[in-house]
Amino acid sequence: MITAEQIAPLRRQEIDIDETEQLKKKMRLLYRDRSPFYLTAAEFEEILQWKLGQQIGRQRERRAANTEEIIRAVTGVALTISHPDKDYELELRVNLLCALRGVAIPVASAVLALVFPEQYAVIDFRVWRQCFGESRNIFSIADYKKYMFVIRHLANELGWSVQEVDHAIWEYDRKFGNFG
Repeated sequence: MITAEQIAPLRRQEIDIDETEQLKKKMRLLYRDRSPFYLTAAEFEEILQWKLGQQIGRQRERRAANTEEIIRAVTGVALTISHPDKDYELELRVNLLCALRGVAIPVASAVLALVFPEQYAVIDFRVWRQCFGESRNIFSIADYKKYMFVIRHLANELGWSVQEVDHAIWEYDRKFGNFG
């Protein structure tokens, strides 16, 4: 498992940090000004573009079934639901977001990470590989909870945000990881 010492020099080294910060700021302002909160289809597509990059076309046909009305309804519930048990809240939010066609755990985690950056990070195969020593491209909710446990532990140890830890591990893997 990766250690705090290994990632400490990589704080704020993510290559798309400006784009990420702009999207988080946009979500923060929308969350403040839109009550009840939801995402429009255009806002959801912007998050998809940020998360998927060149892979955006892979599920486009499948995602086409997600109408404006459905995206607003599903994201509205997923992003406003609250529960004192934060693990259960994570499960509810992720399951609701995954009800949208073409959305799996990584995309759901991206939505949560942009809307609630103090609570969530984006699950990623690079970070998973460094945290758990195994390759994985498909994730379950149990995997995401396990992932967030490790990220939060390192964040507490370093005094960083969960996203700073996530980004530093991603960068560590990009620079030093096993690509074979």
